[in-house]
Amino acid sequence: FEYIIKKMKTIILFQIITFIFAITLSDKVRREERQITDQKMIEKFLDEQSIIRIGYYDKENDEVYIVPLNFGYMIKDQQYTFYMHGAKKGRRYELAKNKPNVGFEIDGNYELISGGDIACKHSAKYQSVIGNGILELLNDTEEKKFALNIIMEHTTGRSGFEYNPKMLENVGVYKLTATKLTCKAANL
Repeated sequence: FEYIIKKMKTIILFQIITFIFAITLSDKVRREERQITDQKMIEKFLDEQSIIRIGYYDKENDEVYIVPLNFGYMIKDQQYTFYMHGAKKGRRYELAKNKPNVGFEIDGNYELISGGDIACKHSAKYQSVIGNGILELLNDTEEKKFALNIIMEHTTGRSGFEYNPKMLENVGVYKLTATKLTCKAANL
């Protein structure tokens, strides 16, 4: 019996160490020389992009559902928050109702680097932001206006838009609070 308890303690200790190790590495990329940690560089990249891809886990169908969306974002106290909008119906809306954990991705600055006639010598220039976060639907009218203003300013470069109350009521506005975010670039 003591042998079993000792073995269980060892297994539990191993699981705890593995968990701590995983947390420690969670904000790192495999190729550390490609990681961008400078917030100004990340912001510049995000400012130049127009599409974010959100990955939901659809438990009912046991599959990942990825949706490309226009977005706006803000950073406060090094916390990245992304905003998107869409119809208040459909698969994306139904999946968002439960405040799910989601994955997200933004990429850009892609350019093929030719390797001539040798396939494995080809490469690419690119930059990307990948992360996880909590997605929630906004219901408060003022929160929706705030979020839509951020989206509109990001996509049009302008602010000061007006919103029809009926349209505000009928639009789904999504807030994604990033819990993890990494940025990397290759050959830039």
